[in-house]
Amino acid sequence: MASTIQVRVDDELKTKSDILFKELGTDTTTAIRIFLTQAIAHNGFPFEIKRSTNSIYKPLSESEMLERIEASKELSDKGFYRDADVVIADMRAKYGL
Repeated sequence: MASTIQVRVDDELKTKSDILFKELGTDTTTAIRIFLTQAIAHNGFPFEIKRSTNSIYKPLSESEMLERIEASKELSDKGFYRDADVVIADMRAKYGL
């Protein structure tokens, strides 16, 4: 006997998954079966799931902050900068915002 599992996902996620699994020589349905089989074999998720407790932002001392500001000013004086409007336009184009 076979059971049916129905899952609602975002259209974009489904499309990207279909493309990925096709490139890997399978389909999304088979990939889900593989996931479930591996979850049973591992008695849990077949990969590590964790919350990151480390912040990517490390605190800087006042002297470190002043050094970074000075380095940034030096690069800016040499022409190594981009106008904020250009950066925002690029981000909007890249991410469809």
